[in-house]
Amino acid sequence: MMVCVVIAARNATNTIARAITSALRETKVGEVIVVDDASTDDTAAAAWRSDDGTGRLQVLRLPQNQGPAFARNHAVANATAPLIAILDADDFFLTGRFDALLDGDDWDFVADNIMFIDADDGEPDVPPFAPEPYFLDLRAFIEGNIAGRGVRRGEIGFLKPVMRRAFLERHGLRYDEQLRLGEDYDLYARALVKGARYKVVRACGYGAVVRPDSLSGQHSTDDLKRLWEADQALIQSRSLPQGASKHFKRHAHHVRTRYELRRFLDVKAASGLAAATLDACAHPMSLPRIAGGILADKAEGFMRRRGDRQRQSAVSAKMPRYLLRGRLAIPD
Repeated sequence: MMVCVVIAARNATNTIARAITSALRETKVGEVIVVDDASTDDTAAAAWRSDDGTGRLQVLRLPQNQGPAFARNHAVANATAPLIAILDADDFFLTGRFDALLDGDDWDFVADNIMFIDADDGEPDVPPFAPEPYFLDLRAFIEGNIAGRGVRRGEIGFLKPVMRRAFLERHGLRYDEQLRLGEDYDLYARALVKGARYKVVRACGYGAVVRPDSLSGQHSTDDLKRLWEADQALIQSRSLPQGASKHFKRHAHHVRTRYELRRFLDVKAASGLAAATLDACAHPMSLPRIAGGILADKAEGFMRRRGDRQRQSAVSAKMPRYLLRGRLAIPD
């Protein structure tokens, strides 16, 4: 089966070539659709310069910035391949990613391990991890998107699965275009509610570039509110399987805590600490969330500093970090 690679891009002149080149070198890729989300630089021209002449590349331009969810839906609407793969404009596929990933027919979504590297690094050698496939259910997926102790967010949401277009069409699934944060989480959660078989393998095929100015790391207070509202809509849905509501409530509480803290900080920045405290006291239900958010921020800061030290050690040893732990494959 052929794959359509979808790349939503905004002001990605410096990174889009690597992303497109990594997709076009894959023999199972039949289409690469770049949606330029009203960039103010020459992202579209840079994308066309990466064309390999095989006719597989399309570059679509939006006249107004609509966000990644809209851009991805626009690409899917223009795709014809039976499989959809999402690639961020500053990331890349490792060589041969789809050869192993698409093996078997027992999945609706399938994701592989992710290698995190710094923006200035080249593509390092990747050890041959044993695939060790397993399936994510709704509970495991949602819990994997909730912060653990000393960690601001779960990392399972970073996974970039390949999706069967037939499953999306059968259940009328698309990205929620109101979301500019958590749009991946929301789509995959709704797919799992519909019974999607979400397979994960530990072999590594996706390179995620860590950069401080990444658009995915920039979100507003309203973005958090809309993500919380998306959870609330799912909680109130009558189509949820038994027991699913409590998992969504946990994630909603997690997002609401982040929202309340961000709102408190917004008022503080605009009007000072006293005004922010008075505003919080006027909404007493928010006080525990704000306090919890402040503690989580301090814990995250500690973890980030420790992570920075670990990354420095990894850089010195030329070792990337991987999302999933895995065992090295033993040759036959």
